[in-house]
Amino acid sequence: MGRSTGTSSQDQSSLKQQKKTHPIWRGIGCLMVFIIPAISIAAGNLTVNYAISKRWPIPVQFLGFMHLPDYFYSTGGLRTIFNPLSTIPNFYANTAATFLYMLVISGIISLVYATVYRMVAPSRYGPTDAPPTKFKATKKSR
Repeated sequence: MGRSTGTSSQDQSSLKQQKKTHPIWRGIGCLMVFIIPAISIAAGNLTVNYAISKRWPIPVQFLGFMHLPDYFYSTGGLRTIFNPLSTIPNFYANTAATFLYMLVISGIISLVYATVYRMVAPSRYGPTDAPPTKFKATKKSR
């Protein structure tokens, strides 16, 4: 008889099943992939428009229409991609504001998640773990 055949000391039903993520959490994560950029794009666009109307100091390089090297416009496939983008006013300012909002929103969500997880997380040590040692280092003077 080989090692993998025959009866084992552990019954298959007594083996602990690996914890799997609940499907609702995967769905929420998938939605956040679409929701956070959508909110960031809208907020970035509104912020740039408001800043321009209130004459906030925005770098001149961010304002106006996007202009790329002539190579991008001479190739058919690249022209198809970049012509619609070059018609968006203040494209660079909108993009910069969008990335800032994405960074802030993702940071806030991560901070809230870490705080909630810290409060409701299972204990660090399981029932079979040894208790942590209470070791105090003594300072030795030379």
